[in-house]
Amino acid sequence: MSAKAEPWQTAEIAGPKKALLILKPEVVLAMVKRAKRPILVVGHHAAEDYSDDVKMIDYAIHMSKAAGIPLVATAHMTTEFIKRGFKPAGSMPAMDIGNRLVDLEWKGLDGMGPYDLAMFMGLPYYMEFTILAGLKHFSTNLKTISLDRFYNPHATWSFPNLSVKDWSESFETIINKLGGK
Repeated sequence: MSAKAEPWQTAEIAGPKKALLILKPEVVLAMVKRAKRPILVVGHHAAEDYSDDVKMIDYAIHMSKAAGIPLVATAHMTTEFIKRGFKPAGSMPAMDIGNRLVDLEWKGLDGMGPYDLAMFMGLPYYMEFTILAGLKHFSTNLKTISLDRFYNPHATWSFPNLSVKDWSESFETIINKLGGK
C-alpha cells in the first residue's frame, strides 16, 4: 500500500492540522475498540460497485454488526440496507448528522449521549470534506475517521489515496479482526 497524504480533490487546502494516515487497518480497529460511543455514517456512494465483488454497503453492514456500531443511512440508503435485510439505527440527511454531531446537547440516536467517534463512508468527497471540516473546527470531543478510498485531510484519521484492491484488503482485515466474517 503506497501512502499519499494529499487531498484527492485538487486545490483543497486543509490548513495546518491534517488527518493522520491509516497505513494499517489495525488503526481503525484500535479506534473502534477504544471508543465508548462510535457511530458509522454511510452515504449513497456505498451502494456503487467498485469491482465485481466489492460493495462498500456490505462492508458497512459487516462493521456495524461485528462491532455493534449504530449506522446512520443518508439519502436513499435506508432502502438499500433493507434490501439486504439490515435495519440502520437511523436515517437523516448527511449535513444534518454533521450538525448534530457538533451539538453537545444532542443525545444521539438512542438518547444515551454524544458520540466520541464518527466514521464516514460513501458520501460524495466534497460533502464529506465539508462535514469533516465543520467537525474538526467545532466539535470538542469527537474523533473522526474517513473510511473512503481517498485521503480526507479534515478527518482525525483517513486512509491515504488507495487503489480499490488495497482499500478492499484493508476492509477485509478490519472486518475479520472485528469478528464479522
